Amino acid sequence: MVQQSSRPRPLSGAFRRIFSTSRRHPKSSKESSHQPQMAQPNPNPAAAAPLTGPAKLIAVTSLVEKLSEDLNSVSLLPQQRDAALEQLKIYGREPQDADPLFTKEAIEMLTRHAFNSPSSTTSRNALRVLCNALLLKPETRQMFVNLGYEAKVCSKLKSDNRDDEFLTSRILFLTTYGTNTNLVDLIKKHHLADAINKNLERHAKRRTAASSVPVTDPMENMALSETLKLLFNVTHYCKDHVSSFTPAIPHIVAMLCKGVFQTTKPLDLPISALVNALLNLEIDSKDVRGSLYPHDEPNMLADRLVDLLTRSSNAYNDDELETTVTPLVGAIRAIHEYAPADVRDSIRTSLLPKDSDRTQVLGRSNSLPSWLLKNSTNAMTPQLRETISNLFFDMSDKDASTFVENVGYGFASGFLFSRGLAVPQNASEANARGNPDRPVNPITGQFLDAERQPEGPEMTEEEREREAERLFVLFERLNANGVMSVENPLRTAVQEGRFEELPDDYESD
Repeated sequence: MVQQSSRPRPLSGAFRRIFSTSRRHPKSSKESSHQPQMAQPNPNPAAAAPLTGPAKLIAVTSLVEKLSEDLNSVSLLPQQRDAALEQLKIYGREPQDADPLFTKEAIEMLTRHAFNSPSSTTSRNALRVLCNALLLKPETRQMFVNLGYEAKVCSKLKSDNRDDEFLTSRILFLTTYGTNTNLVDLIKKHHLADAINKNLERHAKRRTAASSVPVTDPMENMALSETLKLLFNVTHYCKDHVSSFTPAIPHIVAMLCKGVFQTTKPLDLPISALVNALLNLEIDSKDVRGSLYPHDEPNMLADRLVDLLTRSSNAYNDDELETTVTPLVGAIRAIHEYAPADVRDSIRTSLLPKDSDRTQVLGRSNSLPSWLLKNSTNAMTPQLRETISNLFFDMSDKDASTFVENVGYGFASGFLFSRGLAVPQNASEANARGNPDRPVNPITGQFLDAERQPEGPEMTEEEREREAERLFVLFERLNANGVMSVENPLRTAVQEGRFEELPDDYESD
């Protein structure tokens, strides 16, 4: 049994409460007028929002009790039941003064309405309240897991309905944090992988078919994002069964390369979730090689990822780079590792410094390779800089000498040292990088003939002597004043016999 008790808590900023609107069906004309009469929930759910403090607590308690009694003996009309759940959802957005909603009994009540109700409207209303409860109160997730509804959750996930897909994926996603949910059983006994793969196949067909119309329903993107987040977590925590999700790879690639998404930034959802999903999957599998590197367009996926990286380099600040762009660089690295030679060459051509970058010190131009080099030493993004350095090292065939040639010793030294790799003996020697007419400074990576030369005439021998004397006096004063305690390098040189006294009539060549 896979235990998840040590799983990290989700970042609260990464999630938002479930959308507030509900989809209602018209009232049935056949509803019986002989249903038991009782105090009805507020017919206008929006009117419940202003309640706070004791009044809100009383209202929540009453709603939970009425909905619980309704399970034991039907006491609410369908529209009353749905209105009660709608009110409960509104109260549950803010956990203060809503404690009865987060009890074991309330979670069981919501679960039964969500997965046992014959009404899809009631089921989805209950699912929304349940999702918010699991999000806002992590302790309720284990309460839900203990109810043993795994089979019914996975069964509902198979429904070809975007609301059901979104809500059930969100519930399963949340239970991967801080619970002992058995992911292996979900995959092997309840066919979780099959349901996820099928939902991704449906999304791919709707978005990539030649006759498909642009997706305008926001629930489409929300459901796709939630399914992909669930896929990522399950494959992260259950690595032994990652192969069960390999059939999802062609659908993910199709949506990445051919899908049209209306986003403000290049890595907004669901694009970022599509990229992230690739990180844990077996992209080295022979079964999906044709999807990753299609025969007629082998660079399709690699070019798409590089294009996303190019646009992302101008779209995010340091605070966003770490969590947003790092997975994209990781995905490019994975695609590069298993790609055919021509695809690898294409990636290297796009990301390694070009001759135009070497007209100045590497990392100072406005190109994508320079952006990568600058962020390979970005102190604000430790994971991103590590991933970028690994990518450059991979693109150098994991050879230290080639690595130094590609990025310069200045960028390569820290990475090599941190991995205990020997620095190449020729690292300090100028190299030609395949162009014998233009040697490169091994430290900065700049062409030697493009380096800025000092202005003015070279110092004469007399000027050098005066400068040496000035430095000697400066060090002696610093030592005498106690500002610093260091050995005067000029005095040391004299003591070691590395200075030679020249006659007064000495003339330099």
